[in-house]
Amino acid sequence: MASLSPSLHLPCNSRTGFLGKTQGIRPRVIPAGRVGFVRTVVECKESRIGKKPIEVPSNVTLTLEEQFVKAKGPLGELSLSYPGEVKVVKEESGKLRLFKTAETKRANQMHGLFRTLTDNIIVGVSKGFDKKLQLVGVGYRAAVEGNDLVMNLGFSHPVRMAIPEGLKVKVEENTRIIVSGYDKSAIGQFAATIKKWRPPEPYKGKGIRYADEVVRRKEGKAGKKK
Repeated sequence: MASLSPSLHLPCNSRTGFLGKTQGIRPRVIPAGRVGFVRTVVECKESRIGKKPIEVPSNVTLTLEEQFVKAKGPLGELSLSYPGEVKVVKEESGKLRLFKTAETKRANQMHGLFRTLTDNIIVGVSKGFDKKLQLVGVGYRAAVEGNDLVMNLGFSHPVRMAIPEGLKVKVEENTRIIVSGYDKSAIGQFAATIKKWRPPEPYKGKGIRYADEVVRRKEGKAGKKK
């Protein structure tokens, strides 16, 4: 097979010096004028989520003050502050729209994020959200006592958790927990705290899982083959 470059063949008796200096080899120097640089321009496309308008129900009152929005509805009141990369505008039709104030990668990220957060506070104060959890395991059960959620999860003592203000917790058939309220982030945080006590294990599936969660199961160790 022919060699790619004849300069790559080294004599057997060549000596290599310090810092790559090799006797009998002359490195090829490329003139500085022949080195080229390619400049690429990154175009930030508009977020598909961020450019969607937000419907405002008739039972929700909005207050806009520059980079601050407050939503008040039948279930409660929530507010949101916006970064400098995003501007919120209320149209004559009553819908809300978010626009970017800069063409940067961060502005594109904030555009879609704060459009979703704005929609969450409007839906939250008008309709509300809920999160469902399922207890799987022998003897696992839950109950609401006053303002506390009490769960038996196989420990030597029951787990007692105070229900945060603004949230409601309901238990069905001793094994289904429903967390509801108007603040979606608070619901998700409290549900994650509940699940943290007993995450589902992959062999028998015991633990606390979300109602729509799929737990990937593992096969147990096989017995000794004879």
